[in-house]
Amino acid sequence: MAIGQKRARRRPEAAINVTPLVDVMLVLLIIFMVAAPMMTSGISVDLPKASAKPLNTDTKPITVSMKSDGSVWIGDAPISEDALVSRLLTDSHNDTSRRVFVRADAKIDYGQVMKLMGVITSGGFTHVALLAQAQSEH
Repeated sequence: MAIGQKRARRRPEAAINVTPLVDVMLVLLIIFMVAAPMMTSGISVDLPKASAKPLNTDTKPITVSMKSDGSVWIGDAPISEDALVSRLLTDSHNDTSRRVFVRADAKIDYGQVMKLMGVITSGGFTHVALLAQAQSEH
């Protein structure tokens, strides 16, 4: 050893090398991304074939309106409650599964609206819904 030269000491490295950790994490991520769709299907089942026809959402619903004076309308034509069911059956071509929307004025009595819906359901119509305006957010 020469005089005046000091032996260089190697200091321990203070930073952790995260590159291998990132590599392992990316490999695990890819494995889970490939395996996840296989786990969501559950057990393998051979499903039976169905002969039911698809739902017909192309048919336009029939709209029944009730004005504030209690008068009942189908479309733009006024109609009496006695003739309502026969008109609905005519308009729906005797298809009682057709959707019927009930629009009623906000000022009308709740009991009158329920009576109207009762008349409609007594004709065999099962898909009856009330229409309302969406509330504005303030």
